[in-house]
Amino acid sequence: MCGLAGELRFDGERADVAALARMAGCQVHRGPDGDGLWSRGPAGLAHRRLSIVDLSPGGAQPMVDAELGLTIAYNGMVYNYVELRDELRAKGHHFFSTSDTEVILKAYAEWGTRFVDHLIGMFAIAIWEHRSGRLILARDRLGIKPLYYEQTASRLRFASTLPALLAGGGVDTSIDSEALASYMTFHSVVPAPRTILAGVKKLPPATVRVVSPTGEADDTTYWEPSFTRDPVRSGWSETEWQDAVIDSLRTAVKRRMVADVPVGVLLSGGIDSSLVVALLAEAGQTDLETFSIGFDSAGGESGDEFEYSSIVAKEFGTKHHRIPIASDKLLPGIDGAIAAMSEPMVSHDCVAFYLLSQEVSQSVKVVQSGQGADEVLGGYDWYPPLAGVPRDGAAEAYASVFFDRRWNDMKRWLRPEWLEENDSPSAFVRAHFARPGADTSVDAALRLDTTIMLTDDPVKRVDNMTMAWGLEARVPFLDHEFVELAGAIPPDLKLSDGGKGVLKRASRGIVPDAVIDRTKGYFPVPAIRQLEGPYLEKVREALLDPAAKSRGLFHPATVESMLANPNSARTTLGSNALWQLATLEMWLQAQGVTS
Repeated sequence: MCGLAGELRFDGERADVAALARMAGCQVHRGPDGDGLWSRGPAGLAHRRLSIVDLSPGGAQPMVDAELGLTIAYNGMVYNYVELRDELRAKGHHFFSTSDTEVILKAYAEWGTRFVDHLIGMFAIAIWEHRSGRLILARDRLGIKPLYYEQTASRLRFASTLPALLAGGGVDTSIDSEALASYMTFHSVVPAPRTILAGVKKLPPATVRVVSPTGEADDTTYWEPSFTRDPVRSGWSETEWQDAVIDSLRTAVKRRMVADVPVGVLLSGGIDSSLVVALLAEAGQTDLETFSIGFDSAGGESGDEFEYSSIVAKEFGTKHHRIPIASDKLLPGIDGAIAAMSEPMVSHDCVAFYLLSQEVSQSVKVVQSGQGADEVLGGYDWYPPLAGVPRDGAAEAYASVFFDRRWNDMKRWLRPEWLEENDSPSAFVRAHFARPGADTSVDAALRLDTTIMLTDDPVKRVDNMTMAWGLEARVPFLDHEFVELAGAIPPDLKLSDGGKGVLKRASRGIVPDAVIDRTKGYFPVPAIRQLEGPYLEKVREALLDPAAKSRGLFHPATVESMLANPNSARTTLGSNALWQLATLEMWLQAQGVTS
């Protein structure tokens, strides 16, 4: 887990080493354990290292293999690297380190651009071929690791974070109006390749891009879950599905313990993270450290889930850390969380993850998390209304239960100059739902959320907030083999028992019943959900800042009305709509964007 940056010139100039150094320097938080910079002619790579595997200098990056004529900078973790190294040795490859980075290099040398098919893990990879001058970029199947880029006629730059590209200089920072429409509609999700800034794009998940020395690019999508029924499993009973889910998750959790440093667990007290702890204990893991966070209550809402996380910690004998966050830490934590975002994100729990990661990073470098289970296994309340909806009506049904607001209401929120002529968010969802596969409306919604929404909201949120403190988060529910299995499960088994029924039933006897039977919880930050006092004042300052007024994104009458009644307007999913507007402005101001 690290931060990478790179440049490839198309104009005959040498790579800008000073710009690369600035880009890498902007990512010290992602890799506090070391740095490296390499350049040759038109190409340059930079890296910040978080040492997890092969802690010696042999695992440092950028890594050059002179014999193969390849240089790599890479962010992530390949969990099956030991098995792959043995396979590649049998094919005649020799290794000078014990790192997964070198395994990726040899895998590319052996299998070319199909090397990604052999990798189990999370990754963003850049490989430059010395002889051909080609650049290979790749991102993992679920988009767990980010990869942003900025391309002009003269060069391509890329990095693990969007702010790193801004540090390189020369970026078009004008607002992308279509991305703005998506942010305002699709719960802050801006699907790849767009970002809120017109000059910055992101490589889509499950993509390998080959960039020629003159700038032409060829993309290959190498994985896509179908969310259809598997004829081989057509006769399976509920019990067989439950057994398969637990067996697959056991494998996923075990894979994510691969490290040369201790691995802890973020334990919220929900079924997902509790099951991760239970399976680790079942496998004989000892001295496991677990972490949960709590905030002061506000507006009648509880700010912690310590009751349930403590039950799990006691049951499995973990070294548990209950981390209460006092109010005097929450307010400055907002600024830190906003600055850590590669893109603006509306979810209030960004601040929770940011402050939790700050504390956890003092104890461990790696944690497992229960993230992704709700999207993969149907745990949210917008899925049941789609059951029984005809497949041709699925896109509209999904939009009605998920979108923050519909297009005909957008003119109340955005000023006329920012309004798109067409309803691009709805068009995107219709196009995605119309793709082959996904047998039912629920399947289609789960496929969209797993491959799009999950990547550009929850996954991005956890990556940004944990890596802000040099903490690597691993997500077993997003093991691609587990996701493939989950996609094949009949929707009724997933929607039963109030959602994630197949997981809840499979967990009986493994996780305490009190955790399985509890009301579904979220990562609560009541002071942000119920804006008042200094939190409301922070929002007011952002929206009335001269930069915000000059930018003129939001309708002034709407902003004035919402500031007068800050907790009255809610999105379809219950988020504070005023916080959504303020988050975008706070992020733009934090990044120094003036256009």
